[in-house]
This record gives sequence, structure tokens and C-alpha cells, in this order.
Amino acid sequence: MPPSPTLARRFWQSFEPVHCVTYFTPEPAEVTRALGLAKWWTGYFAGRVAPLGPVGGPAAAALFFAFSPAKTGHALPEAWRQVSPEQVLRARLPATREALDRTLPADRAGLPRLVELLELAVTGCGFEGRPLAAAWSAVPPPDDLLTRLWLATTVLREHRGDGHVIAVAHADLTGLEAGLTHVATGDVTAEVIQGTRGWTDEEWEQARRRLVARGLLDRGGRLTKAGGTLRRDLETTTDRLAADPVMLLGESGVAEVIELATPLSRHLVDTGVFPLPNPVGVPRP
Repeated sequence: MPPSPTLARRFWQSFEPVHCVTYFTPEPAEVTRALGLAKWWTGYFAGRVAPLGPVGGPAAAALFFAFSPAKTGHALPEAWRQVSPEQVLRARLPATREALDRTLPADRAGLPRLVELLELAVTGCGFEGRPLAAAWSAVPPPDDLLTRLWLATTVLREHRGDGHVIAVAHADLTGLEAGLTHVATGDVTAEVIQGTRGWTDEEWEQARRRLVARGLLDRGGRLTKAGGTLRRDLETTTDRLAADPVMLLGESGVAEVIELATPLSRHLVDTGVFPLPNPVGVPRP
């Protein structure tokens, strides 16, 4: 019997803050600035697509369609004029390791077993229609456990994220419209989503009107009954599309990952490294 979607979601939430250390600590940003990428968002997008090569604006907009095409389209051509994807990857991996070493709790007795389980879970991922996850899965892991931990969490979360893009597109939503429905759940604020994703007030308002016209939002920006159903279906589909690594581990393996990863992630939340609320919409595990 396949695992429940709730188990797939708990699996992801248990380690997502570990992956996100690379976005919320200074070390990765400092190394990309040293390479010539002065703007934080340029380093962010270059860092996420580095294993794919010199991705340009239209492809970036497709990969990151939760973001404004103007934001992604500006960042990546600018990045590749300064540095190669290989240079970005070589710089960010050790910088992320340093950030993890500094921010994770001192007690890491379960780390070897956690890495073993997460790397096993990666082998259960199918990469059809999942370009970011596929590219990161091809990055050879070094010997140190912290970088292996981060790479495994990266493949798993990009596998889920790519699946979420598939689910959103199948629901006939744009990335911006999906963002508005996410805000309407109350899990994340409009300020966080609009501010980080780069949408203008006009774009935001146009998307809101489209969702009202479809009967998914009311005029106050709240989910209608149909909108609530669509949002639940969207999350359920995302969980289902992320279930392959969970099925490979089985319920006992996933429970062990959650047991080992949760203290690490909670430490990152409780020490302020991973903020609440956050643009991902991840709660404290």
C-alpha cells in the first residue's frame, strides 16, 4: 500500500531547513560576490541552476515560474557574463558546508545514518520532467558528510519542487496565481511572496482578478470553496508526485529520517537561521 501524502510531506519538512541553509547564511552569498555576482538574487539563481549549465532567461522563467520572468531573466544572463556555472558550483558547495558546520547543533551522532538514508531515498527518485532534480543528482558528492547531506536534501527537495511545478501547470495556474492561492491559505503572507518573487502590484492585481473570475478567490482574496478544493488537490498531487523516494524507504525508513533530521531542522529554526514565516511556507518540523 503506498504511503500517505502526509508522510511524504513530513519527510520533506523534516529536512527542508537543512537544504535552505544555503539561502539564509552569509557564506554562500559571500563566495558568489567574490566571483563577481554582486546582487544576492543573481547568486541565488546562478547557484540553483549551476549543474544545468548557462541557463538563459526563457528557460529560467520556465524553471522558476513562481518568480517574475523579469527577475529571473535579468539575473541569469547577468551571472554568466561574470562567471561560469562550474565556478559557481565549485565555490558554493564548500561555502554551504562551512555554513552547515557553523549552524548545525554540535550533537551530530546520527549524521552518518541520516546521510545514508537520504542518499538511498535519492535512488528512488524518477527524474522525468524534473530538470533541476536531475541536474543536481549528477553532481558527484565529495567525501565529507555535511556536503553529502546537503546534496541529498537538495536533490530530494528539487525533485519535490519540480513535481510541484508539474502539479501547478496541470491545475491550469500560473506561478503567480499559485502564489496568490498559497497566500490565501494563510500559511505565508502576500508581502513575503510578492516581495521575494518580484511581481509588480499591477501583475499581482491582474492575477487576483483572474482568480476571482474563475471563482477560486472571493473579492477579499480568500479562497472560495472551489479554490480550497483546488488548493488541497494541488498539495495532494505534489505529495503524490514526491512519493517515490518515500515508497523506496518505506514507513520505517521515513520515520527514521524524520527522527534524525527533525532535531537538526528545529535547531536551525530555533536559532533563527531558518526564518518563520519563510517564502517556502515550511513550518517548524
